[in-house]
Amino acid sequence: MEVIGIILSLFLLMFFAYRGFSVILFAPVFALLAASMSGLSLMPAYTELFMAKAVTYIKSFFPVFLLGAVFGKIMEDTGLAKGIAQAIIKTLGKERAILAVVLAGAVLTYGGVSLFVVVFAIYPFAAALFKEAEIPKRLLPASIALGAFTATMDCLPGTPQIQNLIPTNFFGTNIYAAPVLGVIGGVSIFALGITWLDRRRKAAQAAGEGYGAHTLNEPEIKEDLALPSWQIAVLPLLTVLVVNFVMNRMFTWDPNMLAPFQAMKLPMTAPAVKNVISIWSLIIALVAGILLTVALGYRNLGKGMLAKSLNAGAIGSLLAIMNTASEVGYGNVVASLGGFKSISGALMSIKIGGSPLVSEAVTVNVLAGITGSASGGMSIALDLMAKDWLAWANQIGMSPEILHRVASMASGGMDTLPHNGAVITLLAVCGLTHKDSYGDIFVLTCIKTLMVFVVIALHSITGIL
Repeated sequence: MEVIGIILSLFLLMFFAYRGFSVILFAPVFALLAASMSGLSLMPAYTELFMAKAVTYIKSFFPVFLLGAVFGKIMEDTGLAKGIAQAIIKTLGKERAILAVVLAGAVLTYGGVSLFVVVFAIYPFAAALFKEAEIPKRLLPASIALGAFTATMDCLPGTPQIQNLIPTNFFGTNIYAAPVLGVIGGVSIFALGITWLDRRRKAAQAAGEGYGAHTLNEPEIKEDLALPSWQIAVLPLLTVLVVNFVMNRMFTWDPNMLAPFQAMKLPMTAPAVKNVISIWSLIIALVAGILLTVALGYRNLGKGMLAKSLNAGAIGSLLAIMNTASEVGYGNVVASLGGFKSISGALMSIKIGGSPLVSEAVTVNVLAGITGSASGGMSIALDLMAKDWLAWANQIGMSPEILHRVASMASGGMDTLPHNGAVITLLAVCGLTHKDSYGDIFVLTCIKTLMVFVVIALHSITGIL
């Protein structure tokens, strides 16, 4: 009955999320359904387990969600993000339209702009470029996803996206963990993804298929649209990257900073400074990026627009953090049930290669797929098993850096199943449906998932990080 309850609750959560219902409301409903079928009391399961785990996640990562959303919104409203996207797309031109769209997404996300904001910034120019080049519009969502949802989200060292930040809290690493493997994995994903999309483009053009007769959400770009120069627009992105690097790798943090707060016996205090250095560094970097963006783009904001942009970013961050926190709470309720114990035991018993890496990759991938969230699934997996994986790694002399990189990359594997929020948003912005475009997105999902195991094999053979 316990296993049936878990499976039923998972199916219902995915079904309702796919149908557009908020996981903030329905994640606790289906978590309690599974709990009740396992004999747990409902109210304690809700207030003491679901809410406790959700709040722990919010405590750790809300500042990053908040500042990242504000930074992205200011970049969007000042026109700086669109200036960068337009420059890249115009420079490469229609002959390399897919590559141009991918690079535009990659530059913005690696510079700290939220992938949700990137979709809105790139889409108008990308759609116009695809139309001019007579490339089927149905390939556009996958092109944007390849640039924004893959290597610069979780592979490349130093990326300030939340998926690269979460493991630092569990392994005491920093966002530059396993840089060589991250670069190899990221470049490989880009190369394979572009090869696939270009093959699809050639097949469509050989069949005489053009852009298509689309009417839903088609963009209108004015020829005289004045956007900031890319040289100016890129400065806030570089600021985030540079300040983040300096605070992570060059600034010396006092290891005793937390001592007074630990003495207060505050709940959820980090065990050591090294566990929160990456979070603190990114907070400082995003603040610097926001201030510079406002200074450079203030003239592009109309009267009263600054307050509206700041407020919109802050409000938007609440939806994002609450969605993810609800998924984390749900996953932890399910993970506490007896039926899940056998599942977790089976995952921990995976000893392929004599290390915890395959076990970690499979677990994170499965939970990211179940929740439809890279950060949510990874947080659940690490909350449950990070200590065991780290202990296992220490026993065999394995660096926690590879644990970090595998967890981060695995979170970006099966997360992009049809019920993923970013996928649903991307298709809606492009005015397309799952039937139109999800097939190519799923191919990218498979490439990302496979690449995690390629990186594991490479590390096992060579020992490189």
